[in-house]
Amino acid sequence: MSGNSFGQLFRITTWGESHGPSIGCVVDGCPPGMALAAADIQQDLDRRRPGTSRFTSQRREADEVEILSGVFEGTTTGTPISLLIHNTDQRSRDYGAIKDQFRPAHADYTYYQKYGIRDYRGGGRASARETAMRVAGGAVARKCLLEGYGIVVRGYLAQLGPIGVEEFDWSEVSRNPFFCPDAAKVPEMEALIEQLQREGNSVGARVNVVASNVPTGLGEPVFGKLDGDIAAALMSINAVKGVEIGSGFASIEQKGTEHRDELSIEGFLSNNAGGVLGGISSGQDILASIALKPTSSLRIPGRSLDIHGNPVEVVTTGRHDPCVGIRATPIAEAMLLLVLMDHCMRARAQIPDFDAKHPRR
Repeated sequence: MSGNSFGQLFRITTWGESHGPSIGCVVDGCPPGMALAAADIQQDLDRRRPGTSRFTSQRREADEVEILSGVFEGTTTGTPISLLIHNTDQRSRDYGAIKDQFRPAHADYTYYQKYGIRDYRGGGRASARETAMRVAGGAVARKCLLEGYGIVVRGYLAQLGPIGVEEFDWSEVSRNPFFCPDAAKVPEMEALIEQLQREGNSVGARVNVVASNVPTGLGEPVFGKLDGDIAAALMSINAVKGVEIGSGFASIEQKGTEHRDELSIEGFLSNNAGGVLGGISSGQDILASIALKPTSSLRIPGRSLDIHGNPVEVVTTGRHDPCVGIRATPIAEAMLLLVLMDHCMRARAQIPDFDAKHPRR
């Protein structure tokens, strides 16, 4: 199976399955000389891991990361950084009943049609469990970007089902299990998730991610556009069915005079472009948004087929998130971090005097 690596100069390769003994990733291209400890990575993993609240999957994984290579005496050496997490709470028996059945809206059907075999235990390689290693790799990129370029990446849950954010406070994001910046909406979200848990149903979500202090000049037209790579990175996240940069689909109803980001001596007057013009960063905040579909694994019976082509009724047991968007914020941040780190290195490789801190005037 190919397609398990992401990035050019700063590159990660993930491996492992949902119910295998462990999952891991290799981070290649990290500059030498940067202080790095497991604790730097663990703080992001703790934000993503399951079982941290009653609103997410109750699979109890500590997600304790081990650094196996690429760090000597607390400092990166420039060699590949290998990261490992042991799976400690697998319950493969939960999936025995569906091993020969295709769950609707899941990857079971396409994996089987392509490879002739599938790991039915929690979805195997298609499981969101794999995203833990993206978050681990993204944490390494986060430290590189902050120390080397001053870039900060943050995300938040903008909408849970029909409940959208109205007020905004960054400090609220870390105070609730939804990563919601609107404290007044949290009780509504709690009530919705509790209702879905009783029903055995699920709902979708919208997550926004923002990168600040981004230098001008990141991106390589025509086929290496920054926004194109961001869209590909975010679209690669499990359950993501839509990506917007800047105004996104709202641009359809805008007039040109509304959408254009006019410039003044103080800077841009708006940011409908989401911080990217012609595939190159403008120095404004990078604004991206993802739409996540409702969780596919449901207790409510659904019609499908088995591997022999017979009609069946599928019921998925086990531990699942009633909304995958609740834990998606750290994942979206990680993918944006990986893209920005890769493009910072690509810009410096092509333009030796590239100055990430001082845009040209």
